[in-house]
Formats: sequence, structure tokens, C-alpha cells
Amino acid sequence: MKLVLMAATAAFLSTSINVSAADFKLEEFFKGTTHAYGKFKAINGKKREFRVLLNGKWNGKTLVLREDFFYSDGEKDVKTWRFTKTSPTTYSGTRGDVKGITTVKVKGNKARFSYTVDLDSGPKTNYVKFYDTIVLKDDGTLQNTARVYKFGIPIAKVAVNFARSKKAALEIRPE
Repeated sequence: MKLVLMAATAAFLSTSINVSAADFKLEEFFKGTTHAYGKFKAINGKKREFRVLLNGKWNGKTLVLREDFFYSDGEKDVKTWRFTKTSPTTYSGTRGDVKGITTVKVKGNKARFSYTVDLDSGPKTNYVKFYDTIVLKDDGTLQNTARVYKFGIPIAKVAVNFARSKKAALEIRPE
């Protein structure tokens, strides 16, 4: 179940800002409150839905993005990304459960990045790799799709849609 949480946290942008999709900048879209709904589907048929409340703070160099997850089965979790802007179109990102540093590359209205997460909080390791593509739509909504791999084999997909209000996010939640 933590797999859903990890993928969803990769899906991390907000919407409905007065900036065109061609000017996609993480720090502009995450500043303040953003809402998201997502759905996880594993190759074994297991599915899980969730809602995310995001709060972003930008200090001129680093975006701190807190994500509060609320799962349909009642589980809750919190993850915090730290994205440092390294060029006009790249960011380096860290999170407590992510191995190493990820590089987010933005081109036009798309952001892409990959990272490795240890799903086991104990002494053993259980690494999976996420590949995320985030697309800012012309209507101001954001769609994130993530593919999850273990030992190079695809094991899950995650879809998360973002909006500025909870109502708008609910209206575009993944089917």
C-alpha cells in the first residue's frame, strides 16, 4: 500500500494559475494549496484510490512541498519533497524515502523524472523505481502518470490529477 503513496507523491503539481502551459514552473504551480485525486493499479489487479492535499512554500531557490495523503481504506500518510531549482528548466529533488537525488526536467508543458524508493521502513530494503511524466493542460489542470518497476519489470501504474480547488480536482479525478 505504501507503493501507492510513493507514486502519488511523485505526482506533485498544481493548476489554474495565470501562466500558460508553455511556461511550466514547479515553484509557480506549487505555491500555496493544491488538491489532487489519484488511482493506483498493480499488475496483480489490486487497486487503490486516494486524495492528496498539497502545501507548497517557495523561498526563491527551493520549493518545499508537503503532501498529506488520504486513502480510500482510511490510511493516512505525509511525504515532503524538497525541489531546488538548478536551471530555468531543471530541479533536483529529495525526499526522506527516496534513494539519492532525482532530477526533474521540464520541457514546454511536460516534466519528467525518475527515482528509486525503499518501500520497507525496517532494516530490509524493498526498492522500486518510478518513472513520472507530468503534463500541464491548457485548461490549467495537471495530469501525472507514473510507471513503477521492480527489477526492471513493470509492476504498477499510477494516475493523479491536480487542481487548485478540491471541487475542481474531484471533477477531473482519474477514471
